[in-house]
Amino acid sequence: MKPVDNASFLTLHYRLAGPDGADVVNTFGATPATLSLGEGQLAPAMESLLLGLTAGHRETFRLAPGAAFGARNPELVQRVGRTLLAQLQPAESGDTSFAVGDVVRFPRPDGEPGFAGVVREVADDWLLFDFNHPLAGEAVTFEVELIEVL
Repeated sequence: MKPVDNASFLTLHYRLAGPDGADVVNTFGATPATLSLGEGQLAPAMESLLLGLTAGHRETFRLAPGAAFGARNPELVQRVGRTLLAQLQPAESGDTSFAVGDVVRFPRPDGEPGFAGVVREVADDWLLFDFNHPLAGEAVTFEVELIEVL
């Protein structure tokens, strides 16, 4: 059997759970995922855990806080003025009301979706966004069952 290497194409089931044990992603009981290692479809720390495994292997990994998605970066929590926010949002959305917990997509300079921020505070003139990955600085559980390795 061929083991997973840095250039493998995989078919697998996987589950990613946050520190509270709640599933973030779970393909078990559904269609398996297919991915190419090194393409950014999984965090590098999770990809590295797959190296050397073969089809039929099932394992659960517990990653320490920050190991999967890095440490939280306080510089990625930023205020964005409502004027700028209105300029960045698509005109057809028409929605200028935001609540704590909303996820807002921000465009790249070419207009394509670029990154997302979670609203943490709402004020009259600005919103506070957290651009960290939601699981940054958190312990996660990564369960995987390899179905096929190409």
